[in-house]
Order: sequence, then C-alpha cells, then structure tokens
Amino acid sequence: MRDMFSFLFSLKGNDKGCIWTEPLWAIPFNLYMQFMTLFMFALGVNDVQIGIILAVGLAFQSIFSILGGVLTDKYGRRLMTFIGDTVSWSIPLIIWTFSQNFWWFLVGAVIHAARNITVISWYALWSDDKTDDDKPATQKIINWLYIIAQITIFFAPITGFFISRDGVGLIPVMRFIFAGSFVVMTVKFILTWFMTAETERGLQRMRETRDTSLFRLLSGYKRVFRQVWLSPGILRVTVLRALITITQLVTSTFFALYATQNLGIAASFIAYFPILRATIMLLFLFFIQNRLNKFKSRYAMFGGLMAYIVSQVLLITSPPQNLTWLFVYIIVEACAVAVFMPRIDTQMIHVVRPRERARTFGVFDSVTFAFAIPFGYLAGFLSDINRRLPFVLNIVLFAVMAYFVLFKREKVRVRK
Repeated sequence: MRDMFSFLFSLKGNDKGCIWTEPLWAIPFNLYMQFMTLFMFALGVNDVQIGIILAVGLAFQSIFSILGGVLTDKYGRRLMTFIGDTVSWSIPLIIWTFSQNFWWFLVGAVIHAARNITVISWYALWSDDKTDDDKPATQKIINWLYIIAQITIFFAPITGFFISRDGVGLIPVMRFIFAGSFVVMTVKFILTWFMTAETERGLQRMRETRDTSLFRLLSGYKRVFRQVWLSPGILRVTVLRALITITQLVTSTFFALYATQNLGIAASFIAYFPILRATIMLLFLFFIQNRLNKFKSRYAMFGGLMAYIVSQVLLITSPPQNLTWLFVYIIVEACAVAVFMPRIDTQMIHVVRPRERARTFGVFDSVTFAFAIPFGYLAGFLSDINRRLPFVLNIVLFAVMAYFVLFKREKVRVRK
C-alpha cells in the first residue's frame, strides 16, 4: 500500500491532471447511476423501452467512437476531452433533471453517447506518450482508476438515504442529484483542462492532419480496420472488450429492476450493494492483485471469467428477500471484476501502435458498441419475459470470453 500511495503522489503532468480530478466525476456519477433505471421506471418507462434507449445509445456510441478517433487526432487530446466531456455529460444531466417520459431519456441517451469521444481522447491524454517500458506504470494508473471508482461508490447511500425519507421519494431526489452533478462535473472538466497539456503524440498528429479534411481522415479508417482484422492480438482484445461491455451494460441496466421488482429489495437499499462490491474490490486491489502478477495474464483472466459465471448463477438462483445470498453474489462478482478488467484494459492500451492509438481506440469502441446494439434491445425483451433471462445471457457471453482467453492465445505485443 505504501508503494501504491507513493506512486499516486508522484504523478505529474497529464497523469496528475487526469487521475487526481477523477473523483469529481466519479462521486456524482455514483450518486445517481445505481438509481437511473429505477428513475426511468418511476416515470413510466417500461422494460422494452429501457432496452430501446440502451440500443439507440449504443448505436450513437458506435458512431461517436469513429468520429472521436479523427477528432482527437485533428484537434488534440486536450481540447476534445474538454468539449466531449461538456457536451456528453453536462448537457444530458440538465436533460435528466427535467425529464418527464421515454422521449426525454431517448434524447439524453443520444447526446450522452458523445462521451465515447472523450473515452478516446482522455485515455490518449494520459497514455499517449507511454512506451513498452512504461507498462508497469500504466498498470498502476489503471489500478488507481479502479480504486478511485470503488472509493467513490461509498457516496451512493446518500441518495438512498434521502429516497427512504418520508415525504421525499425517488423522483425529486434524483432531479436534485442530477442538477448537483451538473455543477460538480463541469468544474472537473475545467480543472482537467487547466492541469493538462497536449501530448507529444497529439501535437504530432495535429500537425500531420492540419491540412487533411475530416472526410479523408475518416476514409483512413479502412486501413485501421484492416490492421485490427489481420492482427490476432488486437482482434482478440476487441472481441473481449465487446463482450465484457455487453455484460456490464446488462448488469448495470437490469440488476436494480430485478432486485426491487422480483427479489423484493427496497429501492433505498440498492446503493448498499455497490458499497459491498467496492469494499471487496478495494481489498482485492490492495492486497491480492499484485500476488496474481506471477501468473500468466490469460490464466488470471480465465479465473476471473469463471468467477463471473458463478456470480450470475448465484444471482438468478437467489431466493426472494435473501440478502445473504445477494451478498455472496456481490463478493464473487467483485473479485471477478478486480481480476479481469485491469488486465484487459492494460492489454487494450499496449496492443496498439502509438501512432494510431486514437483511431485504433475509436475502432475498439465502434466495433464494441455496434456489436452490442442488438443485445441492448434483446436484454430489454428478455427482461420483459423474465427478469432472470438477461443474466442467463451474461453467462453465455462469459463462457464465450473464457474460450477466447484460454484457447486463443496469440501473444499480445506492443506495436511501434
């Protein structure tokens, strides 16, 4: 732990500007995220409509991922991070503050999809100039991002506390949280702008693309797609990223509905499940994660996927109002996330050529969300039939990922 905190306080430049300001985004996000589906449900949005919103959002995320790569190259990592954050987070938060029905959420999902521009530019802003020798530092930064994400989850019960108070209720509390999140996140985006500078790679790409039109830059994706398709290592990471994203979307969207409507868990109690998950993940990241580094990455990832499958089986077999059973599900799932996700994120950063990092990240995200579009609607359709079925879908997808991890063993090497 001493080494980890020494590393955190030693961060400088873009690493510091991106990582140290992250809580100002993560805290408000966790205040509302656990209750987002319940908020839509309370305003009359049904399971199928939730699936439609998810599918439409995924479609636009795929589009913005492609645009994000070329916009990041042409206008810079720093500028696109600021603009992308402001458009994709600040504006939707205002829309959600005043939302009334399905159409408000649909419009919010379309605008919110622009966050995929920022996903590309923000990752490039702190990782762009790193080389293969920096891989241990990259792993530590990613671990800290997961640690920050888990620590900030401890703020989630604040929302549940106010929802449970007599005479308050879910809808007015959520509107207040959205308005407050707009203020805090916007401050975060401004601070990141002032604490960072354009990367060397970003400056180089801006010079190279200064006289090239966006249309011509977009046409260059043909070569990038070809590189992804012909590189077994990159293709493997792309498939894994697509499948794990689908399972995350299914769980984050439909768990709260399943827990409250089928298992009889009070809505105000939903926020405590992420806290248990965060506690387990923090313990894992601080005390166990480094011990797993002596094993080959694919073996650790395979173990994480097996834990994912066990967690989903526990969830769909949970008896109503049995908190102990759900707690065990959360513990197993938290260990699975802590093992699998940092490793696939590290591979994603180091598998691509630094010169094409922005556009390759765009391809990663575009393929991921394009592939996930039908699964968004499918999960909503399955939930309307039986709210256990979306998690059965997750089990199938985890099994497919386990096959790719264990048997598709092409070496992932850093591209120059």
